[in-house]
Amino acid sequence: MTDASQPEQPFFEFKDVSKAFDGNRILEGVNFTVARGETLGIMGRSGVGKSVSLKLIMGFLKPDAGRIIAAGQDITDWEEEQLNAIHRQVTMVFQSGALFDSLSVGENVAFPLREREELSDDAVDQEVAGLLTMLDLEKYKDEPPAGLSTGMKRAVAIARALAAKPEAILYDEPTTMVDPLMVHTIGDLIQRVKKQVKLTSIVVTHDTRLARRLADRLVFLHEGRAHFFGTVAEMEASQDPLLRDFLQQDAMLTVP
Repeated sequence: MTDASQPEQPFFEFKDVSKAFDGNRILEGVNFTVARGETLGIMGRSGVGKSVSLKLIMGFLKPDAGRIIAAGQDITDWEEEQLNAIHRQVTMVFQSGALFDSLSVGENVAFPLREREELSDDAVDQEVAGLLTMLDLEKYKDEPPAGLSTGMKRAVAIARALAAKPEAILYDEPTTMVDPLMVHTIGDLIQRVKKQVKLTSIVVTHDTRLARRLADRLVFLHEGRAHFFGTVAEMEASQDPLLRDFLQQDAMLTVP
């Protein structure tokens, strides 16, 4: 019988994680957790290890020290074949979108569904139509990705990630190199996914307004360490000089 008094295992967790490249320390002793169904925002200036953190979670990189929990399992020492199972549970939306230019928008979204092979063509079409409708992409179904803006490519990448039926989704700087209007649109899409699909999520972003809007808790990385880890309310109330300086500078740079 399960002991209800025992806390649930975090879906994601960094335990004293460190990573360096060519002697350059990127992460040092970083700790944070993400509960199932929670959205974590990872913030910080360029080069502090935000995207590296996602690659460590996906197993694309190995930590130099510490342990990494993904989908509730310690994957630190897992080999590629074992990680494939995690990749069916956890998917990532890359900055580039990583779409197939030879396929239409609809075919890109259908790709992970067709890989599963057990679905009929009609079932795939219905799934694709539902995802395109949820993300307001119906009119782009037959368009090639090459003709879309950066922001629209990211929206399609989100739809394709959802088609894989993951338990968690990782967003790597979803609003970088996107015009101000599309920043709001992508924020709306991620918020919609959060409310309707209720996936565990991590959003790496330099945009503190986006982070405040989407995240349940936030990590602020500074000089390789998790300088702050807490709720949005705790961040707003913090008088920590480094954190206040980052938030104030970002507020000046971020377009309303």
